Amino acid sequence: MGGTGQRPEAGTGLNANAGGTVADAVRGNWVDAWAPEPARPYLRLSRLDRPIGTWLLLLPCWWGLLLAMLASGQARWFDLWIFAGCGLGAILMRGAGCTWNDITDRDIDGSVARTASRPIPSGRVSAKLALAWMIVQCLVAFLILLTFPPAAIALGILALVPVAVYPFAKRFTWWPQIFLGFAFNWGALLAWTAHSGSLGWPAVVLYVAGMAWTLFYDTIYAHQDKEDDALIGVKSTARLFGDDTPRWLARFLVACVTLMGLAVILAIPAPNLLTLVIALAGPWAMGWHMLWQLRQLKMDDHDRLLSLFRSNRDAGLLPVLIFAGALLV
Repeated sequence: MGGTGQRPEAGTGLNANAGGTVADAVRGNWVDAWAPEPARPYLRLSRLDRPIGTWLLLLPCWWGLLLAMLASGQARWFDLWIFAGCGLGAILMRGAGCTWNDITDRDIDGSVARTASRPIPSGRVSAKLALAWMIVQCLVAFLILLTFPPAAIALGILALVPVAVYPFAKRFTWWPQIFLGFAFNWGALLAWTAHSGSLGWPAVVLYVAGMAWTLFYDTIYAHQDKEDDALIGVKSTARLFGDDTPRWLARFLVACVTLMGLAVILAIPAPNLLTLVIALAGPWAMGWHMLWQLRQLKMDDHDRLLSLFRSNRDAGLLPVLIFAGALLV
């Protein structure tokens, strides 16, 4: 395990930050501007000042739901609740997962410039209070999950396993992004099952496509920390790939587009040719966006890396919009 094992003192060294704003938060975000002061450290633990992670957790849910609707040819009123419930659940579970991540990484985060200003290493929230906050978020998310069909509830409970394991992955593997992919794309399985009542192969293939996407965007993200990670012994695909990163990202791009296209083909009945063609434009458009990111990549430009990482919200929304359009055919 990396880090010194000692918690830095609040307000000193890397942690000096009088306002409590987290280093990589969106400037002018609503938490820093409008939230009550006592609530801000907890909202920052949940990353509500950095919404991109919620989008990256939510979008595979919407892929799975829309693909299940395309497969069944049915759009029901309950699907609106699945759509909204996934949104609320993504906010809560991303918040709980990030809180858990910060609890487990509290000795590491203080040694990394980008993360030293987070609430726990900066001394604004204790680990015990953070744990209580995580439990509250999980309980509210569980109440939402209980409104879904039994098979989806079971999948939602099982999702806690990859969420719990992910923060430790960078201690024992060079591929922690795979474990992030397990956790962040679980919604594709859950939302498909919430609509259809059972898991299907198209959802599984879509899930693996999402994992390839996670490897793509989180490798870009991890290049921000590679120097600090090397110093404290934390592993990542960014460190593993090094200068060969663009080639690996190209492989993940191809895998994501190919697998998502296969999921579409498996899901949509053969006679619905026009629907199939329109839906296949989803992975195609997403692939072009990922290719644009690859062409813009500068691995030592931290601002560029963060901007490209955040642009994956738009990349993931493209299949959502196109799948929704295919439903109207």
